[in-house]
Amino acid sequence: MTYRETEIAIIGGGAAGIAAGRHLHDAGIACLIVEARSRLGGRAWTCDDASGLPLDLGCGWLHSADRNPWAAIAEAQGRSIDKTSPPWSRPSLPGVFKPGEQNEFNAAMAAFFERMSAAVAKGKDMPAAAMLEPGNRWNNLITAVGTYISGTELKNMSALDFELYDDTEINWRVKEGYGTAITAHGDTVPVMFDSPVTRIDHSGTRVKIVTVKGDIAADKVIITLPTNVLAERADFFAPTLPEKTRAAARLPLGLADKLFLNLDHAEEFEPGGRLFGSTERSRTGTYHMRPFGRPLIECFYAGQCARDLEAGGERAFFNFAVEELTKHLGSGIARRVKPSLMHSWGKDPYARGSYSYAVPGAAYERAMLAGPVDERLFFAGEACSAHDFSTAHGAYLTGVAAAEQAIATLKRRV
Repeated sequence: MTYRETEIAIIGGGAAGIAAGRHLHDAGIACLIVEARSRLGGRAWTCDDASGLPLDLGCGWLHSADRNPWAAIAEAQGRSIDKTSPPWSRPSLPGVFKPGEQNEFNAAMAAFFERMSAAVAKGKDMPAAAMLEPGNRWNNLITAVGTYISGTELKNMSALDFELYDDTEINWRVKEGYGTAITAHGDTVPVMFDSPVTRIDHSGTRVKIVTVKGDIAADKVIITLPTNVLAERADFFAPTLPEKTRAAARLPLGLADKLFLNLDHAEEFEPGGRLFGSTERSRTGTYHMRPFGRPLIECFYAGQCARDLEAGGERAFFNFAVEELTKHLGSGIARRVKPSLMHSWGKDPYARGSYSYAVPGAAYERAMLAGPVDERLFFAGEACSAHDFSTAHGAYLTGVAAAEQAIATLKRRV
């Protein structure tokens, strides 16, 4: 029995699904977002801590903010945009690097990116780790930074894909939360919550979306699910779409998790300072002191470090943070911090990770994943973006593009 009918169904209510749904709704086209969770936003999620401060547990930065459509949307909503330079553009807190070392590291990092650009310009693709200079003392820290960017170690990811990312290096934040702004953009769009999709049957005249709450019939479907979810079941589509499953598997989600710590006597630290937990190893976190001037530390972990910590639960994250912070800030810091909020994205059943990277040789699989099928199935999400992958604005742009593709086929049908 059909639970609901619509002209265009959007599978997944993250940034891409919201963008597609809003675009269709504003065009007067009947649409429905089918969302597994009880909320919109997907990997964009703002939660209030115990004191009422909005914290972004998922995406938190308006990357390429000068051309990021979410910036204009947030401003139109009346949000406060913080244009302060990001912590990674500033010198580390004293005591992390010895005199002169930060400049040495910055030079090594710049040389790494230059070697990658030169190799890719010759048409080569290889693991990004091949661009590390053998024996360079900063290789572990460069690898750690690579995990923050892509969610995985350099050995796992395509150098070509890494180089194709387009960044204007303008980074802003939404004080009320990036997730808040993204979610609010979907307020007018019809949504069916708590409805995980188990199959998309496109064998009939109309597409049948099978959910735990019943079936939905639609003329067209926009699929915005994370690649790790699409890749895990070859029979998710009927008939099967092996090229989509393969592309999704070759564009897996890396992992990045954030832990927020409440900080007593926070005024000791200037807002926006940062430090690496270690400059000697790749398994380390980075710590942003007093974001927005709040009495917090924003702790960031990625790649295998985050996966190992997820295995131990939230207490493992906290203990690791205290260990690293104590090394630089003294034993007294342990008595001044306590855990606030975090979310383990690798364990999230509807995400299975944070943002996509391409395995070596798979950079052009993004175009394969994004391609429509039979003018009825359309694909969107950050992993479908050729140059803005791993970002909420990449998700937005692909969501709008998929909606436009679907609208074009409706016009041809008339």
